[in-house]
Amino acid sequence: MSGHSKWSTIKRKKGAEDAKRAKIFTRLGRDIMVAARENGGDENANPKLKLAIAKGRAANMPKENIERAIKKGTGEIAGGDVVEMLYEGYGPEGVAYIVEILTDNKNRALAEVKHAFSKYAGSLATNGAVMWQFDQKGYITLKGEVDFDDAFLEAAEAGADDVVDEDGLVTVYTSREAFAAVEQAMTAAGYEFDECELRWFPQNEVAVPKGKALQNMRLIEQLEEADDVQTVASNLNITDELLAEYGSYHAHARH
Repeated sequence: MSGHSKWSTIKRKKGAEDAKRAKIFTRLGRDIMVAARENGGDENANPKLKLAIAKGRAANMPKENIERAIKKGTGEIAGGDVVEMLYEGYGPEGVAYIVEILTDNKNRALAEVKHAFSKYAGSLATNGAVMWQFDQKGYITLKGEVDFDDAFLEAAEAGADDVVDEDGLVTVYTSREAFAAVEQAMTAAGYEFDECELRWFPQNEVAVPKGKALQNMRLIEQLEEADDVQTVASNLNITDELLAEYGSYHAHARH
């Protein structure tokens, strides 16, 4: 597993315990709303919605919050007017960033992103300035105990690019074009997902001096904590050594 993916996984597990519950519910609610808006409010006919609801339940999101988000998405009640946006930027040492936004307030979202980049000596970039350094791919992690060979054959037959066992977590990678077909085939075969989404992956990761790398990691975390930010991708090479150093920094910061 790449350092960035490993770090995201660690933070996601930790985030379920540490993050403010209201913020988690807001973000999960938007995911549910958008899934319902795109493909309808029946979770049995909408794998993306089913996964979003499962994530909500795993975070102990109240049933009424989930139902309200679905109804906003399908237009049964008002308030489903969220928009998706994408910002590009540079961190210290020219590390490239793509930040995906889901918001009901464009001005607030832009202000939060600008503040994060400014705080950590980064800057926003013009559209297309860094996107060429990334590929958007399907990213599916399979839940529970999985027979790797069976999963590999199922995914490959449906058109996946690769299936890997990353520290016991079976992960399927697809092209953007094949993502929906692979998702549907794996669902039909009875697999359940922890993560199932399109993500931006850097074509090449860049190594920068340790101090600047840690500064970039703080920028990533600041961006991810913003209410309207859904995902953050960068081409920073995050090594195990950096992960340990950043964890140590956080431990000291809490005391």
